[in-house]
Amino acid sequence: MKARALSLGKSLNTPSALMTSLVLILLAFVWAYPAAAAKSVPAVAPAQIFHKTITIDGVEIFYREAGPPDAPTILLLHGFPTSSHMFRNLIPALSDQFHLVAPDYPGFGNSAQPAMDEFDYTFDNLARVMERFVAELGIKKYSLYLMDYGAPIGFRLAVKHPEQVQALIIQNGNAYNEGLRDFWDPIRLYWKERTPANAEPLAAFISPEGVKWQYTHGVRNEQTISPDNWNVDLRHLTREGNPEIQLALFYDYQNNVPHYPEWQGYFRQFQPATLIVWGKNDYIFPAEGAYPYRRDLKSLEFHLLDTGHFALEEDGQVIADMMRKFLNQKVVDAK
Repeated sequence: MKARALSLGKSLNTPSALMTSLVLILLAFVWAYPAAAAKSVPAVAPAQIFHKTITIDGVEIFYREAGPPDAPTILLLHGFPTSSHMFRNLIPALSDQFHLVAPDYPGFGNSAQPAMDEFDYTFDNLARVMERFVAELGIKKYSLYLMDYGAPIGFRLAVKHPEQVQALIIQNGNAYNEGLRDFWDPIRLYWKERTPANAEPLAAFISPEGVKWQYTHGVRNEQTISPDNWNVDLRHLTREGNPEIQLALFYDYQNNVPHYPEWQGYFRQFQPATLIVWGKNDYIFPAEGAYPYRRDLKSLEFHLLDTGHFALEEDGQVIADMMRKFLNQKVVDAK
């Protein structure tokens, strides 16, 4: 036994054996380190999303909020026919670093629906409510995410308070005549003559089939689009009196068009840092409406995505990653 132990001791004293032992010890440390590091440095988790309400001029406004209140704020303005529900996945994707606020307009989502004789359903008035909303929350500066109806509402805010807007993220939100194409032909007829006959074709836009079409047209794979989207939207679209509200907004949309030169003037004068993330297969606001932003904005990052109107549904993580990089460069690092 002593001879065997002596022999083993001698073998460990040889250079090759010593080197082998050192290598094994080093490998054991390397293998163990990631596990130890993972335990000692926890991953950053998304912040809790809060579902809140606030009363603005007697109207209860629902909103989603997440992220550190002292972090850079992103004000998320939804489109038609949806609500802040469209941002349900984007909010947690960015809430570790940013403060995100997503309200529902009156008559949409979980916000109150005042009667038409008590509330003026126009884009001017929706923008006024959102202006008051921002003031009541004490938000002094913010980046704007603008989609569909969110564009004419948000651009009104930007023109009135350019000092508050740090950046624009535009996703299928129009500010140019080039963006109003075939989809808008029946709505233009309604603008010319506000008759029941001209209103009838517009009812298809808020039918179950019409709402589903807005989510699925132009997407790469329809099976990736959750039916929860149109089912959630139909909850407010089928409230008593809501179809009349939607018709009123269809009619009032014509009053956005004369503002286009003013909004374009804002782009040229203030040159807000802008990220375009546009679903290029959108029939409602096609890519023809995205390109003109290049004429007026110098600090522009431009992306056309191979998807439809609700680009977040198919390319949500792509958009979140682009937003994080863009906002870090233009807002966080610019401080």
